[in-house]
Amino acid sequence: MNQVATFLCKSKNARFFIPLGIILIVVSIFLFISDNHNKDYIKTEATISKVALVKEESYDAEGNHEEAMYDIFVKYVVDGNEYETSLGEMYEHKVGEKIDIVYNPENPKEISQPASMILNIVLLVGGVASITGGTISIINNINKNRKMKEQEKRWKNGK
Repeated sequence: MNQVATFLCKSKNARFFIPLGIILIVVSIFLFISDNHNKDYIKTEATISKVALVKEESYDAEGNHEEAMYDIFVKYVVDGNEYETSLGEMYEHKVGEKIDIVYNPENPKEISQPASMILNIVLLVGGVASITGGTISIINNINKNRKMKEQEKRWKNGK
C-alpha cells in the first residue's frame, strides 16, 4: 500500500483524475437519487409569468464573469386549476416563454424541471473514465519504477 501512496504522490494525473472521478460519480448518484424522487411527477408545459432579479451580473477581481441569476415564476394548469409558483433560481428567461416542468400529482404546487438521464449517464461515465485514467497512471508509474530498479541492479552488477 505504501508503494501505491508513493506513486500517487508522484503522479500528477492520478492526483487529479481519481478525485475528479470520485466527485463525478458522487454527483451522478446524487442526481439519480434526486430524479428517482420525482419519478412519479407528471410532465406539463408552463409559461414563464414573472422573472425577478436575485443576483446581478458581475466580474470578480480576476475578471471572471458571473451571469445574473433570476427567480423564475411559472403558470401552468392542472385539472382545470391554474397554479403559479417559483421554479427556483436560474439564468435569464423571458416572460411568456414556454418551458416543460414536472409536478407532483398529489400536490401540483410541487414542481421541478424534467430530469435528463443523459447528464447523469455522462457524469457517471466521465467519473469511471477519470478513475480508470488515474489508476492506469499509477500502474504505469509502478512499472516505470520497477524497470528503473532493475536497471540499477544491472548497473551495480556491471551489466
